[in-house]
Amino acid sequence: MFPRPIERTSPTTQWLYAAALPVALILWLLPLLGVALTSVRPAGDLAAGNYFGWPSSFAWSNYIDVFRNSPIAQYILNSFKVTIPTVIGVVALSTMTGFALGVYKFRSNLLIFFLFVAGNFVPFQILMIPVRDLTLNLGLYNTTAGLALFHIAFQTGFCTLFMRNFIRALPRELIEAARVEGVTEVRIFWFVVLPLMRPAIAALSVLVFTFIWNDYFWATVLTQGAATQPVTAGLYSLNGQWVAAWHLVSAGSIVAALPPVLMFFLMQRHFIAGLTLGAVK
Repeated sequence: MFPRPIERTSPTTQWLYAAALPVALILWLLPLLGVALTSVRPAGDLAAGNYFGWPSSFAWSNYIDVFRNSPIAQYILNSFKVTIPTVIGVVALSTMTGFALGVYKFRSNLLIFFLFVAGNFVPFQILMIPVRDLTLNLGLYNTTAGLALFHIAFQTGFCTLFMRNFIRALPRELIEAARVEGVTEVRIFWFVVLPLMRPAIAALSVLVFTFIWNDYFWATVLTQGAATQPVTAGLYSLNGQWVAAWHLVSAGSIVAALPPVLMFFLMQRHFIAGLTLGAVK
């Protein structure tokens, strides 16, 4: 089977792998290291053209200035206002739709499931003008609620696919035994199926949180101004009209990346368990 484990390859291949792995890792981390260095680089270094060299001094005050001289705290708050309701709404809807499509057998089951999945194949750029016009007509343009509702609608299709396949892998005997005991369908969902879905819910919550927090396209299309823009769109405002304050943009980028990174490490055990559950039969 390809690819073979590296331990089963020839010694030459193993040596090349050991030599190439750190090189690939450094190349992958190089942009992140560049952003980290620029975030503590003095503005004078950038004015002098020192973009890639070692900073002349470490300006840790950039992290204070980015909060003092810009509304990044409001941008981060807006991101939480969009991301948290989206995660709750998407997980709630996808668990219910996944339960209905994964447990019940009815004539249009596959058709409805196809409609959920088909939306993921539509290029989101095509939806830019219709979605913007829809939010304008509903009075939801330039609001965090409108952006959250759009993300809930757009992400539910993928999450339903994830949850439906997860529920179909659960032992159906548990559901049948509960029905024999006279348990209602709502109680079966709440007390039998939902506790078994905790790893999947944790994995899905991390994925959706990261997707929505890092979204830039819809944040710029459906919001404008510091009152409603998430942090991904608001970082651009850190640049002045004539001078690009890349040291502040880099410091703001590091700050903006902390919430999804922290959530991943907090949910790492559940995230990995949810992704690998059912991989080995």
